[in-house]
Amino acid sequence: MGGMTTSGSTPAPDVLAAFEKAKGFMPLGEGLALYAAAAEAAALGLPLLEVGTYCGRSTILLADAARAAGVPALTVDHHRGSEEQQPGWDFHDPETVDPVVGLMDTLPTFRRTLHAAGLEEHVIALVGRSPQVARAWGGRLGLVFIDGGHTDEHATADYEGWAPHVADGGLLAIHDVFPVKHDEWTGQAPYRVYQRALASGAFTEISEHDSLRVLRRTGAGI
Repeated sequence: MGGMTTSGSTPAPDVLAAFEKAKGFMPLGEGLALYAAAAEAAALGLPLLEVGTYCGRSTILLADAARAAGVPALTVDHHRGSEEQQPGWDFHDPETVDPVVGLMDTLPTFRRTLHAAGLEEHVIALVGRSPQVARAWGGRLGLVFIDGGHTDEHATADYEGWAPHVADGGLLAIHDVFPVKHDEWTGQAPYRVYQRALASGAFTEISEHDSLRVLRRTGAGI
């Protein structure tokens, strides 16, 4: 499997098959919208970055768009799972627990996901907590995709850490934006980050697909 792209904004069937087979939560429709945004942003010639790797489902799409444009795809995660993925919560998957240390570890599954998709060489995995990695990052980015923790603390930290690195004309994508609260974990923190981005005057919304919002940097600041 190599991931030959059939057009600028549509992934090839083998890439879609790998995406749909991978462990994760992003629906196909949102994945296609993310791929289109990634393909557009990659034309800037800058890296594409994802916050919240989990097991690599959406990383497949960013990696293929990056591969086609000859830019790197980066994905940031501590791989210990976000709050709603811990034991006892609805999004917990017992298969992701490391039996030796007793904690979640999605890194091995993520690596298997990329290997199966034939995209390992097109992804740089940044293993660590998002704010710490953001402080160490110095370059501009063509796309930042925020899909990490869903508390206000973590969603805000992801935004404040990574939105400043979005280049002029680059894209900021935010997942799980729900204007109406669904449950304890989904939607409200990403929605508030989305509202903040719009209110900042730095970003202008260009597309919406279910819970995925895509904004373009059109001004300074965050």
